[in-house]
Amino acid sequence: MKQFAALIAALDQTTSTTKKKEALMRYFREAPEADRIWTIALFTHRRPRRSVNTTLLRAWAGELAGIPLWMVEECWHIAGDMSECLAALLPPGDGQCTLSLAECMDEIGSWKSLEPETVREAVVNIWMGMSRHERFVFNKLITGGFRVGVSQQLLVQSLAKLLELEDAVVALRLSGNWRPQTTSWRELLLDERRDDARLYPFYLAYPLEQDLAQLGQPEDWYAEWKWDGIRGQLVSRGGQVHLWSRGEELISAQFPELTQHEALAGLNAVVDGEILAWSEDKPMPFQVLQSRLGRKQVSASTMKKAPVVMLAYDLLEWEGEDIRHKPHHERRALLEDLLRSADLPMLKLSPLVSFESWQELKTLHTQSREQMAEGFMLKQRNATYQTGRRKGSWWKWKTDPYTVDAVMIYAQRGHGRRAGLYTDFTFAVYDAQRNLVPFTKAYSGLSDDEFSAINRWIKDHTIERFGPVCSVEAQLVFEIAFEGIGESKRHKSGVAVRFPRMVRWRRDKTVQEINTLDDLRKMIGAS
Repeated sequence: MKQFAALIAALDQTTSTTKKKEALMRYFREAPEADRIWTIALFTHRRPRRSVNTTLLRAWAGELAGIPLWMVEECWHIAGDMSECLAALLPPGDGQCTLSLAECMDEIGSWKSLEPETVREAVVNIWMGMSRHERFVFNKLITGGFRVGVSQQLLVQSLAKLLELEDAVVALRLSGNWRPQTTSWRELLLDERRDDARLYPFYLAYPLEQDLAQLGQPEDWYAEWKWDGIRGQLVSRGGQVHLWSRGEELISAQFPELTQHEALAGLNAVVDGEILAWSEDKPMPFQVLQSRLGRKQVSASTMKKAPVVMLAYDLLEWEGEDIRHKPHHERRALLEDLLRSADLPMLKLSPLVSFESWQELKTLHTQSREQMAEGFMLKQRNATYQTGRRKGSWWKWKTDPYTVDAVMIYAQRGHGRRAGLYTDFTFAVYDAQRNLVPFTKAYSGLSDDEFSAINRWIKDHTIERFGPVCSVEAQLVFEIAFEGIGESKRHKSGVAVRFPRMVRWRRDKTVQEINTLDDLRKMIGAS
């Protein structure tokens, strides 16, 4: 554990990519194999679920520190990070803990079936054998909130350089459904044989940053509708079919109609596309698709209410051959041939948008919402399929977001860099009786200076406090932008929005001028 904590400290103390790579390579050369595997798992978001109730952790830390729970809670709200707060409050340890990272993870995994008092004894013993920084890292692992400033691309580059392999090879071997408890270093990174279920790293697009004319000639580009669904990769190899999400989670059970059709088993291909709720040959609202997410099993009634298809827009593997290096127009032609010859109603070709000039495409772009799309994807005809988020050959050109003016009614303290500041706000609009109804939360979109000014205002206009949250006088108006809107039975307002953020602080408007719930419902009707 000492080695892993030292690695986290080294990564946290520099913004230099070169120094982070050096720290990673040094760690992977020196650490025990089991620790190396667990480190890769943690850095690729294969975190274990929380094994201890955080209220119990705070109570145990308070007992050791000799302070009441309410004071621990106040310290946490000011610090903004519970793991760091508890590490600082605990009395000094003797630094004699010899557990490795893998042993710590095994210990944490065993607590799920134990009584709280037994877990308390184990946690306290480990705490008192650790330094403050080791406790901080250990607390992150206990709470399941482990995050570190290392991108998956940086991890891949470090391992590739260490092992003298290509980045793409390492990225592919790290993908898929492997478990750190049962996977060896050799199996994960050095075995050339590939699990039939394994996916390819996704290629991700950047938002369009320049004028269309700067892209060159229109005939060098494909345009497709940007669908509002879930990115997926359908893997058919060796008679088995698997469906992966962009987060590299196996989602076959949530969409059995996309994996259990007999013809799919003989496809022998890997298809990249978008999973959409689909009815009467057109997409349904994203909220319909949400009813399928996070389920271990999907009932027949749910499948009937939310039927799905996969709109395929790229072919990554064909008859056992990785074809990502081929130009996009060749991969597209193979995909068209594949879907034309196969009887697969659940797998549809994402249509290309025909245009002869950039001006014509701009006009078509204004019709995105009529197509139930978010805008366009622009893909260079000769582009290879790359790994991760890259600029140049794929761009996403989204429609302008929906916007409303709303008033802030609650504020919550932030975390990390924003610890101690109120940065998470709840916003409300008027209902028909001119009562304020909360409809969304947002925490991004403003400058540091604006957050500071708002915090000064909050101190003088707080009505009530509820731990890290306070209610404030309904005076500050903000323009709120969001990508999608739909009906919701879970929210008091009856409305749910997607990707809300603050566009600007409307100092020029009063609360009497904000939008209404009826305005939001009209947006639902229009969409």
